[in-house]
Amino acid sequence: QIFGCKKTTSIIDVKPAAEEDWATEYLDYILSIKVVADLDEAIEHINRFGSGHTDTIVTSDKDKADKFMELVDSGNVFWNCSTRFSDGFRYGLGAEVGISTNKIHARGPVGLEGLVIYKWKLMGTGQIVADYSGKNGKKFTHKKLDA
Repeated sequence: QIFGCKKTTSIIDVKPAAEEDWATEYLDYILSIKVVADLDEAIEHINRFGSGHTDTIVTSDKDKADKFMELVDSGNVFWNCSTRFSDGFRYGLGAEVGISTNKIHARGPVGLEGLVIYKWKLMGTGQIVADYSGKNGKKFTHKKLDA
């Protein structure tokens, strides 16, 4: 099921979204689409209505991706890769206890080192989790990066 803003409904055949749809976590195969004018409006919309869990941008423009990753207020912010990478094991933290969207104590996937706050930034070229799953999946390489 798909809901959309007025602009979205003029482009594709979907049900009109209500204001409460932007802040609804459906826990189902339901999607709300909002067409925005620019990156600033997208960031504002995400920060106002998003869950603070995981958000991604798909673009070849590094400056826009950097701005998105810096200004989106979520525990996991990605560039050109699947949001399914949001996982403690995939980050090299071991099994996670849970995922927090709070800014106090723990944020993002929470493991034993969950006493500090993190903002995870993934930069990709279109990778998807399926490439790293199953019998023939690629292996994860975990290494510390210079900050």
